[in-house]
Amino acid sequence: MASFPPADPNVIETRCAIVGAGPAGLMLALLLARAGVDVTVVEKHRDFLRDFRGDTIHPSTLEVMHEIGLLDGLLRLPHTEAPKLHAEIGGADVTIADFSRLPTRCRFIAFMPQWDFLDYVAREAARYPNFRLLMGASMSDLILEDGRIRGLRATTDDGEVELRADLVIGADGRHSRVRTNAELQVESFGSPRDVLWMKLSRHADDPPYTMGHAGPRQGFVMIDRGDYWQCGYVLRKGSFAEVQALGIAAFRAALAQACPLPAERMAEIQDWSDVSLLQVRIDRLKRWWRPGLLCLGDAAHAMSPIGGVGVNLAIQDAVAAANILARPLAEGTLADHHLAAVEKRRTFPTKATQKLQLMMQRDRRKREASEGTRAGPPAFMRGIARWPVLAHLAGRLVGLGFRPEHIRPSR
Repeated sequence: MASFPPADPNVIETRCAIVGAGPAGLMLALLLARAGVDVTVVEKHRDFLRDFRGDTIHPSTLEVMHEIGLLDGLLRLPHTEAPKLHAEIGGADVTIADFSRLPTRCRFIAFMPQWDFLDYVAREAARYPNFRLLMGASMSDLILEDGRIRGLRATTDDGEVELRADLVIGADGRHSRVRTNAELQVESFGSPRDVLWMKLSRHADDPPYTMGHAGPRQGFVMIDRGDYWQCGYVLRKGSFAEVQALGIAAFRAALAQACPLPAERMAEIQDWSDVSLLQVRIDRLKRWWRPGLLCLGDAAHAMSPIGGVGVNLAIQDAVAAANILARPLAEGTLADHHLAAVEKRRTFPTKATQKLQLMMQRDRRKREASEGTRAGPPAFMRGIARWPVLAHLAGRLVGLGFRPEHIRPSR
């Protein structure tokens, strides 16, 4: 870490500096700007165009967008809606999550390219004069003074810029540089699986799923993107090199066994450049903050992609943080207990969600050990297949989570 005084005259004074223009970072920036807080976001990329990011917008997030008056504009953007999630179990199509009874304005998951969602949030935030977004700005260091984080330095095309801030927010994802530089301790729970993401064209006579799990061993995920399917193939952690060694033809044959689409569609995967590896991990910080700094979203707690809940949790973190931090930031009275309050508020839903994901992992590992092969559907899916009413409970857990957040009215 660096310390004052700054060596570079290019200095920006801001109340809150946010590292990472992802869902958590931009949502928090928007909410703080609405509350009159001067906020600056630094993003290392020059645009939002990333393939195979979390593109699910859950009912609780849609409710937040409604509460701040931005839902109608969001839903005018191209998207698909999933009022239910499906899986193939024992050769039958089973509804594993039903959102029809949720106490929300939108009783569906919206699937939208994340770059469209982020661009929309950034445009709305830009309406406020106290919002600033620096694209192509990579954080190089945190600034430390007397044991407290006082800002950060970032590298841009025009040289180094220094942001002096009352608070730095780490919202830069599961490979967070902020949490590393801040020396925050991470508790890792691992994961036995990775996911290979790819695209397959969508035809008019394909299965009518907006999102579904397919295949006799639940090893394949399909998300309807309109004119194509975003597909995920689940494999044992660290085994991608073995899969590659067998060749692309063998990989296409394995896909054909798991995917409900015609086998000839797999020919669209021409080489390994058409495949993206997601290394699944589950972890969380032992403490989310230190004086002058707070981590949110994947920077504070990386999730398994099960249920697509990572984006939802990140946005709920941002709403809780805005509710707690907006007033002290605006008034210049921010204290450590405010940061601790954000962590306390969001610890239960984080731990509960990860506990559920880890239970599902352990269940699969036990069955694979006893069966000596890849296990079939997890216990909760088999339970839903037997008692369909449980699909509504699953819909609540996936769609709302354990503690949905709401916009706190201005005082």
